[in-house]
Amino acid sequence: MIQRTATRIEARPIDHDTRSWQQLLSASVTSPEVLLERLQLDPATWLSGAREGDRLFQLRVPEPYLQRIVPGDPADPLLRQILPLSAEADKRPGFVRDPLQESGAIPIAGLIRKYQSRALLMVTGQCAINCRYCFRRHFPYDENRLSPRDRADVLSSLTDDTRINEVIFSGGDPLVASDRLLSSWAESLADIPHIRRLRIHTRLPVVIPQRVCGSLLEWLSSSRLQMVMVLHVNHPAELDNHTRHALGRLKAAGVTLLNQSVLLRGVNDTADVLADLSERLFDCGVLPYYLHAFDPVEGAHHFDVSDDRARELVRQLIGTLPGFLVPKLVREVPDKPGKTPLDLFA
Repeated sequence: MIQRTATRIEARPIDHDTRSWQQLLSASVTSPEVLLERLQLDPATWLSGAREGDRLFQLRVPEPYLQRIVPGDPADPLLRQILPLSAEADKRPGFVRDPLQESGAIPIAGLIRKYQSRALLMVTGQCAINCRYCFRRHFPYDENRLSPRDRADVLSSLTDDTRINEVIFSGGDPLVASDRLLSSWAESLADIPHIRRLRIHTRLPVVIPQRVCGSLLEWLSSSRLQMVMVLHVNHPAELDNHTRHALGRLKAAGVTLLNQSVLLRGVNDTADVLADLSERLFDCGVLPYYLHAFDPVEGAHHFDVSDDRARELVRQLIGTLPGFLVPKLVREVPDKPGKTPLDLFA
C-alpha cells in the first residue's frame, strides 16, 4: 500500500530573487568546492569524488535549484541528481556513450531524424543544469551545432518532408537560447503548412522559474502552432511555489504542459515518491506523461533501476492513482518508431 504524502506546495514569496534568468544562469555553481561548502558537506568525504566526476562531466547547478537542496544531507534526492561522484569513472558492461544511437540519425547538423512524423532541432548544446544521469552527457555538440548557415538546409529538409507534423526543440536545453532566436525559428516553422505542433523539451522553468518571462510568453502565445512543453521533473521537491507560478503563466498562455521523469535509484524509486510527484505535477497544471526506464549511458550506472522494479512501482501506482496520473513506463530503443512501452505484467 502506498503511504500518500502531502501535496501542498510550501508558501514562499514569488519575488525571492530579482535577478534575470540570464543572470541566474551565469551565476550557476560550477565548482565542486563551492557546492560542498554551500551544502555543508564534508570535503574530506566528498571532494575527491566530486572532482573526479566533474572532470568527466562538468558540474552545473543554478541558484534557484540549489536552494531547494537540504544542506548537510548527502542523500537528498535533488543533490543526488547533480553531485559528481567517482563512480562515474567506472566502466560497466552495457553502459555506452551513445545509448540511443543518435549519431546515426543526423542528416544535417543540428537536425535529428529518429521518427517518421517528428524531427528534433538541437537548438543549443548548453543546459541550465547538468544532470549526472543525462543520456547525452557524451554527445558531440560541437560537431552538431546548429549554426546560422545550417538554417536554410534544415528548413528545406523540413519543408520537403510532408510527413513531418511536429518539430521538437531539444538540446541541451532549448530555453537556454534567447527568445529572439527561438521566436525566429517558431515563425519559420509556422510558415511550413504541414507542421502543426512545436514541442519544447526543457528543464529551465523548473530549475530557473524566472525563465518564464514576458518575451517567452509572447512568442509562445502568438504562433499558429500548437505549443507543447515537456518538462523534466523527477522528484516532488523540485516543485515549489516559484515553479508553480511559472507553470501557471505557461498554462495561461495556452501551452500544453506534460512531464517526463527518469526512474533513478536513490531519487524516485519508491511508489510513495512517484505518487506524490504525480499529484504535485497535476496541482501545477502538468500532466504526467512518461516514466523512462533508465538509458544505459556510460558514467551513470549507479542510477540504474531494474525493469522488474520499475514494473512493480507502476503496478502500485495503478492501484492507487487515477489513470490520468499514472505515467507510461517506456524505454527508448534505437531504431524503433517511437517509445517502447514496458509490459507491466511480463
